[in-house]
Amino acid sequence: MRHTLSAQSTDVQAQPPNLRVSLSRAGVTEIEKIVRIRQHGEEQLFSARLQCFVDLGPQQKGAHMSRFEEVANEVIGEVVLGEAGFKAEALATRIAELVRDRQEARRAEVTIAARYPEHKPAPVSGILTQEIYTLYGMAVASAAGTRRLVGVAAQGITACPCAQQLVMGSSRERLLQDGFSEDEIDRIFDHVPVATHNQRGLGTLYIGMPEGCDTEIEARTLLSIVEGSMSSEIYELMKRADEGAVVEKAHRRPRFVEDCVREMIGGVVAELADLSDEHFVSARQENLETIHQHNVVAERFGLLGEVRHELATGEHALAHVSMRDWLDAAGR
Repeated sequence: MRHTLSAQSTDVQAQPPNLRVSLSRAGVTEIEKIVRIRQHGEEQLFSARLQCFVDLGPQQKGAHMSRFEEVANEVIGEVVLGEAGFKAEALATRIAELVRDRQEARRAEVTIAARYPEHKPAPVSGILTQEIYTLYGMAVASAAGTRRLVGVAAQGITACPCAQQLVMGSSRERLLQDGFSEDEIDRIFDHVPVATHNQRGLGTLYIGMPEGCDTEIEARTLLSIVEGSMSSEIYELMKRADEGAVVEKAHRRPRFVEDCVREMIGGVVAELADLSDEHFVSARQENLETIHQHNVVAERFGLLGEVRHELATGEHALAHVSMRDWLDAAGR
């Protein structure tokens, strides 16, 4: 019995490993939680998926895996008691700081992805439709403070500019052969959107806040930037007039996947002008092609100062700081 009790009380994780090599990350993934938030006297549910990691020094055999779950439950319990709106990055920050303390680690990293409902009116009928978005929160806690990332993902529609120009060119030739003048054809194209092929676009936008920054960024602001970067927003529930409005808007704003990323970056610079040059930005667009079997992707990431310099001078910033690099620089 004494031997059994002694073995059970030994902190095996704290023992030195056979090979004294530090680990970049050790932790748990696929933690699923339902977060209940009271807002304006009503309860709202968020489905959240978490990942928690700590760095592991060469003197420690393993992390205390059960403590990740304990901290997640404790912090989510704190959030439920509050009346403030749900902020994934705030939840990630609190968990990362507690995990780092309880694991006695140099660094802790937490990632949260939460499904998030918003109600918005259709463009013509005004009928309310529930749209589901994804909120992202990331935090890296170190002795120097905590770096935070807030992100959103949204869908929209894009219309291909290249195919539209091809259709417009052949249409112009036929109209000329039928006796229409150039001025008349231009008037027709001004009034009638030209056909092209469409894609459903998946836009993702992250903003990173360095240590010591207490700026709060609203998810709705980021969602507006992402949806506005595409040819048109989409709606789960629409009347016929709404469908016509969405299709016409998309075809009057044809955009490549690259255009969407640049529009997102431009939106961040214009609408979040108070952010410093040390803030991080990452924009990604993936379009699900309809006339090809492949998809297309474009990205831009880096420090906000890099982006502002490019926009001001047109000079190519050769070094684009990646999200991984920016997070790993925490505490250095």
